[in-house]
Amino acid sequence: MINNTTICESCHNYYFDEDYDCYVCQANLDEDEMSQFLRNTFYNCPYYQQSDDYKIVRKQI
Repeated sequence: MINNTTICESCHNYYFDEDYDCYVCQANLDEDEMSQFLRNTFYNCPYYQQSDDYKIVRKQI
């Protein structure tokens, strides 16, 4: 099984928060989902959106 850190690092919702000085998920997780996320047992995230820096470039071509 793929670990959450790997999945989160490629997600559009995962960003570096300078106030907290760490990476956070900006998806609106409910209490159960947040608990799973913090325990690193949150698999098949329904909020996962692959971060694609070249998406705009492909549309321009």
